[in-house]
Amino acid sequence: MQIDIVEGDITTRRVDAIVNAANSSLLGGGGVDGAIHRAAGPELLEACRDLRQTRLPGGLPVGEAVATPGFRLPASWVIHTVGPNWHAGQRDPALLASCFSESLAVARKLGAASVAFPAISAGIYGWDRDVVASTAIEAVRAADPGTVERVEFVLFGATTAAAFAAALHRAG
Repeated sequence: MQIDIVEGDITTRRVDAIVNAANSSLLGGGGVDGAIHRAAGPELLEACRDLRQTRLPGGLPVGEAVATPGFRLPASWVIHTVGPNWHAGQRDPALLASCFSESLAVARKLGAASVAFPAISAGIYGWDRDVVASTAIEAVRAADPGTVERVEFVLFGATTAAAFAAALHRAG
């Protein structure tokens, strides 16, 4: 599996699936979540509401993942995952790693060949970007790639991109 580090806007990536750093309600929010909802259009919110009314009445648990169509995005799918919130005491690195591995498992089920990830939990959820980068790279490299041939980490800002590049370099 090829792993690339990209500084940019995840909503513009031409990949099979993009991963959304969602909140458990799946009903939109700030940061990456808000940007993805805006770019995908109101159909994404409706699909998320449908998930809440059917499969996920209590919301999406931390570390788990679920997919919806991408609607107006270049990506065919949005894979939603809820990262742990450092400020809320969710400090188990296994929960963070699960976001990446579970998202890849969903991508495999979809038959996706390419997936773009943001820096899950490195924003408002308060995790250190270096810890997120190392955890993300390790989780992706340890996962069964299945159909996934290429993973992009699409990062907002040079500092976060540099942290991911360094983690990838350390991982060999």
